[in-house]
Amino acid sequence: MSSEKIKVGITQGDLNGIGLEVIIKTFFDPSMLEVCTPVLFGSQKTFSYHRKVLNLDMRFNQVRSAEQSLPKQFNICNVYEEEVNIEFGKSTEMAGKFAVKSIDAACEALEQKKIDVLVTAPVNKHNIQSEQFQFKGHTEYLETRFNSTALMLMCSDHFRVGVVTGHVPLANVSALINQDKIVQKIKLLSKSLTEDFAIRKPKIAVLGLNPHAGDNGTLGGEEQAVIVPAIAKAKAEGATVFGPYSADGFFGTAMHLKFDAVLAMYHDQGLAPFKTLAFDSGVNYTAGLPVVRTSPDHGVGYDIAGQNKASENSFRSAVYLACDIFSTRKGEKEISANPLKAYSRERE
Repeated sequence: MSSEKIKVGITQGDLNGIGLEVIIKTFFDPSMLEVCTPVLFGSQKTFSYHRKVLNLDMRFNQVRSAEQSLPKQFNICNVYEEEVNIEFGKSTEMAGKFAVKSIDAACEALEQKKIDVLVTAPVNKHNIQSEQFQFKGHTEYLETRFNSTALMLMCSDHFRVGVVTGHVPLANVSALINQDKIVQKIKLLSKSLTEDFAIRKPKIAVLGLNPHAGDNGTLGGEEQAVIVPAIAKAKAEGATVFGPYSADGFFGTAMHLKFDAVLAMYHDQGLAPFKTLAFDSGVNYTAGLPVVRTSPDHGVGYDIAGQNKASENSFRSAVYLACDIFSTRKGEKEISANPLKAYSRERE
């Protein structure tokens, strides 16, 4: 395998939030430049303003294109030249506009293989909306851009949680859950655990939708009508999957530690316990894409923006995970590129 460092494309996120703060803090540590070659898609002016607020004298290399980025340096690829009015803690139309510019430029570089992986800083899902960008978040945008079905997968060291439904209103969850969708998500999760995390026979736990997993239909019928048949079908098709489990008892008794991943039915059912248990080091990974994308598991952090209070641990973990998955995929691809040819020996 090549010893060339992985080129990590980074989006700046909401410039009024903590995104640039955690990026700067992550790469202010020179050892991170030994791990990968970072390329920030943003503006050296915006970056310099945040750097000054943090009082961190961090040097950078300005490039016109990601392919010009240099190893052992923090590279910035300018995607806009405008002067920006930074208002820490405020959601503004301008912040959304430049967040989208950063995302578009980074994805274009990813498509052209000028970067190897993508790590995104948090955005405000409201101020990024426009006629040009009508997606509920990164996951939905990346699904469309890379023509794939994705799975939001929250990851920590030994704890992974995926969701059947992502950024949708709670009132719509029951109608969106069906047998085919659950089976599809189980397959995506199982494939990702094998190909991205090198787990050969992953064990997956599936949560129920209702309290106490429906209590045999007393508290809801989705488990018996939809979830149980979906689990049975996924098992018949080769997945090692169990459930449905009652979410409260499942996490309360640490059952999640007995499985390689957990599949929740909706966003908060999976993310609330995950962030309670692994908020400081958790990573949001978009499984199912032909490319690698990760992000920290926190939001824009308006309440602490510009105050030098944000922890970079989750963003650093996102960089590590992106590099690990890229290396795992590359290693698997190299191993399988020239398989031994089957042959038969003829009898003389």
